[in-house]
Amino acid sequence: MQVYRGMDVGTAKPTLAQQAEVPHHLIDLADPWDDFSVRRFQQAASAALDAIEARGHRALLVGGTGLYLNAVVDRLDVPGAWPVLRAELESQAATPAGVGMLYRQLATADPPAAARIEPANARRIVRALEVTLGSGRRFSSFGPGLSAFPPTRFRLAGVWLPRHVVAARIEARYTDQLASGFLDEVRALAGGTDRPLSRTARRALGYRELLDHLAGRASLDVAVAVAVARTRQFARRQRMWFRRDPRIVWFGTPANPLAVLPAVLGHFACP
Repeated sequence: MQVYRGMDVGTAKPTLAQQAEVPHHLIDLADPWDDFSVRRFQQAASAALDAIEARGHRALLVGGTGLYLNAVVDRLDVPGAWPVLRAELESQAATPAGVGMLYRQLATADPPAAARIEPANARRIVRALEVTLGSGRRFSSFGPGLSAFPPTRFRLAGVWLPRHVVAARIEARYTDQLASGFLDEVRALAGGTDRPLSRTARRALGYRELLDHLAGRASLDVAVAVAVARTRQFARRQRMWFRRDPRIVWFGTPANPLAVLPAVLGHFACP
């Protein structure tokens, strides 16, 4: 979400001083009313990596969004987007029998894709049909995707903290962000333009809950509590996502993630 201009506090975007000290990339690439796709991210990341390596340097990729990381590390064959078609499919999915009808349509058009998707998962069904109908290629033809872990030129490391420590850090993070003007940032994004936030930007953790508060649908305390709970759930999904990947070397610590820094640097330095 740091690709969005104006979404600074809530995404923990590096400060201008930090960006001056260490070159950062893929920050402030889009306006918050733009939908930003994984394919667009992949293209921008590849261009940045090529430029960094052409200058004789090495890049450090940092983040926790699994799909975006895998798209770059594994050079996934990412399908394009067909917004008009997607909108039509989403309208159908919103009808009482729509999801079932779309799933049956997908099962006919692309049986392998349908077999990998839960019949009630409207979002994934819509996406698979959008690609199949829009591209003229089966969604399943875009490669093994996230189920394969091929050799990669990247060296992967993960930091593992106890769950109660992660939970406490998440709650403290929201407290610090609110003190740093998070609510004012969301208020400015919601009312500063006649163009609404994109669906992608609006889904950002913390932002959608504070948007509910500003719209009068929740008190601030409730909005923050929901944001904390959803972020904990996201952290749990992150753990499940990344522990599938046998290429990741894990470094555990009971409390302070900086304690593993020497070991991580040693891992990266190994031939």
